[in-house]
Amino acid sequence: MANKRDYYEVLGVERDAPDAEVKKSYRKLAVQFHPDRNPDNPEAEAKFKEAAEAYAVLSDPEKRARYDRFGHEGMSGAGGFSGFDPSVFGDFSDILGDLFGFGGGGRRRRSRGIPGGDLRYDLELTFEEAAFGVEKELEYPRQEACEACDGSGARDGRLTTCNTCEGHGQVRYAQGFFSVARTCPQCQGMGEMANEPCRICDGLARKERMRTLKVTIPAGVDNGLQLRLRGEGEHGVRSGPPGDLGVVLHVKPHERFERDGAHVHERLELSYPQLVLGASFEISTLHGKEMGKIPGGTKPGHEIRLRGQGIERLDGHGRGDHVVHIDLRVPKPKELSEDHVELLRGLSELEGGKVHAGFMDKVKHLFG
Repeated sequence: MANKRDYYEVLGVERDAPDAEVKKSYRKLAVQFHPDRNPDNPEAEAKFKEAAEAYAVLSDPEKRARYDRFGHEGMSGAGGFSGFDPSVFGDFSDILGDLFGFGGGGRRRRSRGIPGGDLRYDLELTFEEAAFGVEKELEYPRQEACEACDGSGARDGRLTTCNTCEGHGQVRYAQGFFSVARTCPQCQGMGEMANEPCRICDGLARKERMRTLKVTIPAGVDNGLQLRLRGEGEHGVRSGPPGDLGVVLHVKPHERFERDGAHVHERLELSYPQLVLGASFEISTLHGKEMGKIPGGTKPGHEIRLRGQGIERLDGHGRGDHVVHIDLRVPKPKELSEDHVELLRGLSELEGGKVHAGFMDKVKHLFG
């Protein structure tokens, strides 16, 4: 006994510590050194057993009083406590039950059912639908509670206690010095079973059905955004909570517009004379037609920003802008008439530039 640590020291409490403090300290140590969290760690295992032994004594008023008077010597012999006793876990269900699945002494738990699974729906939207919002009707298969047996899985609706786990929903397996609880494979953790399975669902309590659901897609959604619809996934088994439906949005590209958040971008090609002399133009935004102007001497790459003509922001802080990017339109040779060629030649001569003869010969050949 000489090398055994004081139980109060083991739990880190004073000798006059109330029961609640003793329990709280033990719970902390049990969580810290539990073998499930410290696999293949003999030192942690030893500390776990040491803490369990100390709590078994200090949580019992009679044993604690004897220990306070006689120390470890008082724990030997009849009615005492000497060494680690695995059965001590039967008295710790209120401490370890929620953390590691240790059940109470013969106490059955009421069936809580099995939660339903989550589902995913991929929804395709046009550029305009994403910008302005839209109402869509979704149709998808999901597992729903069997109407014939009212979701019980039993033909007559009656359930009996599972004889494998005796209603606990868990089966214990011994692993070394402590036991581990696992979900009962017979009743899937519900603690109850049907004597005679329902013929419609074969005792599974659910059947696959098509679900039709109207969903409002808000204005301003973007590609890849997921809307989570609570409770619209698969039904749970025997009153288990339903899963959710995740609607993943896929926005189709637009033939003219590109998107950057709430802003819409578009490229507009203008001719060389329009860039040099300036020009007015009409452009169609998501919200209608707008007139724009560029001054003379505008260079390619210039931007014109139409405020508030973009996409509604999801946070409700107004719209983005419509941004027009000005590009130089360079015609192909086959698009040029003879007059175009002569004018371009004259412009080149005025500016003192040289035009590639081969190119001009090809142009003349095309229109000559």
